[in-house]
Amino acid sequence: MTVTEIGTARRRKEDHRLITGRTRFTDNMTLPRMLHLALVRSPFAHATITAVNTDEAKASPGVVAVITGADVADIQGSLPNVWPITEDQKAPPHPAIAVDRVAFAGEVVACIVARSAAAARDAVELVDVDYDELPVVLDIEAAASDEVLAHPDLGTNKSATWIFDSAEAGTGGNVEEAISGADIVIERTYHQQRLIPAFMEPRSMVVDPTGEQITMWSSTQVPHILRLLLSMTLTIPESKVRVVAPDVGGGFGGKLQVTPEELITMMAARQTGLPCKYTETRSESLMAAHHGRAQVQKLRLSATQDGTVTALDVRLLADMGAYLGLVSSGIPILGAFMYNAIYKFPAYRFECTNVFTNKAWTDAYRGAGRPEATFAIERLMDDLAAELGMDPLELRRKNWIGHDEFPFSTVAGLEYDSGNYEAATDKALELFGYDELRAEQKRRRDAGERVQLGIGVSTFTEMCGLAPSRVLGALSYVAGGWEHAAIRVLPTGNIEVVTGTSPHGQGHETAWSQIVADRLGVPFENVEVLHGDTQVSQKGMDTYGSRSLVVGGMAVVAAADKVIEKAKTVAAHLMEANRDDVEFSAGQFGVKGTDKGMALGDIAFATFHSHDLPDGFEPSLDSDATFDPDNFSFPHGTHLAAMEVDTETGETTVMKYVCVDDIGNVINPMIVEGQVHGGLVQGIAQALFEEAVHDDAGTLVTGSFVDYLVPSAADLPSFTTDRTETPSTTNALGVKGVGEAGTIASTPAIVNGVIDALRHLGVTDMVMPCSPFRVWSTIQGASGATPEATQPKSPEQVGLDSSGSLPTGDVQ
Repeated sequence: MTVTEIGTARRRKEDHRLITGRTRFTDNMTLPRMLHLALVRSPFAHATITAVNTDEAKASPGVVAVITGADVADIQGSLPNVWPITEDQKAPPHPAIAVDRVAFAGEVVACIVARSAAAARDAVELVDVDYDELPVVLDIEAAASDEVLAHPDLGTNKSATWIFDSAEAGTGGNVEEAISGADIVIERTYHQQRLIPAFMEPRSMVVDPTGEQITMWSSTQVPHILRLLLSMTLTIPESKVRVVAPDVGGGFGGKLQVTPEELITMMAARQTGLPCKYTETRSESLMAAHHGRAQVQKLRLSATQDGTVTALDVRLLADMGAYLGLVSSGIPILGAFMYNAIYKFPAYRFECTNVFTNKAWTDAYRGAGRPEATFAIERLMDDLAAELGMDPLELRRKNWIGHDEFPFSTVAGLEYDSGNYEAATDKALELFGYDELRAEQKRRRDAGERVQLGIGVSTFTEMCGLAPSRVLGALSYVAGGWEHAAIRVLPTGNIEVVTGTSPHGQGHETAWSQIVADRLGVPFENVEVLHGDTQVSQKGMDTYGSRSLVVGGMAVVAAADKVIEKAKTVAAHLMEANRDDVEFSAGQFGVKGTDKGMALGDIAFATFHSHDLPDGFEPSLDSDATFDPDNFSFPHGTHLAAMEVDTETGETTVMKYVCVDDIGNVINPMIVEGQVHGGLVQGIAQALFEEAVHDDAGTLVTGSFVDYLVPSAADLPSFTTDRTETPSTTNALGVKGVGEAGTIASTPAIVNGVIDALRHLGVTDMVMPCSPFRVWSTIQGASGATPEATQPKSPEQVGLDSSGSLPTGDVQ
């Protein structure tokens, strides 16, 4: 019997407990004598703390302790940044509790420890903090001028500048020479608005200091990394720290962090000697958890008259916010390798300057640097096509890497192992009805209809499997990118898989079970996957960057293969055969040319009782493996969006969305569909809905879901999704990764569609999100068809406040 779990659309093992309410979210936990925390946060974006009076709060009923920055100044250390992108990178100390100065609105200035959550919250209002306000810098380009400093002690807002030049790297030509000799040069400035991860479950943590180890349960993506950095930051022996990530309700990069709240909860538990819990409110999550994106992108693209691209020059200003988070500084650098995308640029230069502002710090958000890169290049390719009067897909075909050119060394220094952009695009065009929609677009334009139709194109690739340790080391990342797995073969033949990846919605329990069921020939139901507890899974690099399957899944495969090799030795002994004659298939060991056979379960029990094992054989089939790939993986796809735009109201509607992704071989099509759909929604949300907005004082004004617009199913159409399969050659499973694909590709597809609907009216760009009023205002500004009018307008330029809404008292 042939086992074919891989490729089967299995329902997720995880879902039953989730949909029946038997979840193990951190906030569900209650421990004996547990205390509760509430945090006092600064209302000012930049201020000196002149006094903190806690007397009234300490006297409040139920309050056990009040902790200030001064109380823990000598023990709290500084929150870690593990990616210093240059040797001279500048970074201010990042205390969990501010001691003498705050640098963004929402920074913690004191912690209440009380016997109930309500008592802790009540006492927050009783802490009296005196502040002397300081000037704030909020705008990215203003920060680069250093006129106002986010951290005066640093003497500059510039943290670091990182440069890649293909001429210097030997991967391509000189950008300036190519641009100076080009027929056409396109120059554009794009704004990546600040976004908030907005995960379903707010961050929560419980710390129990009462055992031999200090145990932290946290809603985190990175329990292993968190354990190490808690130990290093608070100088606690690592062996005395245990971290558990129970059920985690989403992360999207927002829980790839070591947070002030985790350190504060740990310090409070150690100080009181009792278990402590902290769970943030939604407004705290939106205000003080790290944000994403926030870049100004200045680009130049040159080409010949026939549309062949000749050079790409990228200059970024990236907003770090007030501090450097865990990998903040490296996020824009991940995009550096993707601006060239699927195109054969002969010359490329990338320069990024990271700057500090008085806002919450930024860090990883789904895609992490790669969505920003894809947005910029796909917008540029559309603009170049318009300049040349070419169909945007014809231009892309002219410049992309052909399927017969793989493996392909890119101008950014990577080697793409496999791909077939033609096949994905052809299938997408067929599903989309491209020619028919172009005809409908022309009909509406000719008729001068109120609702115009635009077609958005995005052909993308991304680097996944964030892992090769040597590459990460070359980029100055502190850690490696390997992943660990262990397989325990129980006496009954059932299997336990221990994985170093830490899922928060990805379906690892199901997918890993399918991989092991196929590899070892055991029933899917007989495989149990254990994860997220550093006491159980002692080694791991956790989950982010679409690395789990490509790296963690391969570690599982390697461990399973070791089990087979061990079991083969026992099988040969018990069947009195030469080991080289023993074969394994579908869970059965056999001897070539005979009808002898033994099931893996029989070998497992024989190994357990150890009555008759080969001399010197260790009585165990359990196996560990650590996998570190030699290269990234490179999924790709073609996304097409039909956008309707009401030219009188600015309302935009996604009329049709088709995407065909190539993610290599597929383990579970149902999980893939879920990942793609979720990714699409988040990418579309950036294009049309979401933006973190601050007022002139640095206060977040989109501090609830009333103002921070997260789309629901009712806001979007049904998506048409499909796949082509070009297996990766960098791993034995042939997989590429899917967790971020939809987010990366969909934003430019949507914006390109909006611009395409309005280009004949003189609109060539607009600042995201493309809200109705912003679209309407851009149309009005472009009505004169002057070059200035067609450039994107800031909210203030079109009479909006900074949130994109009408100022109070105005009538829309």
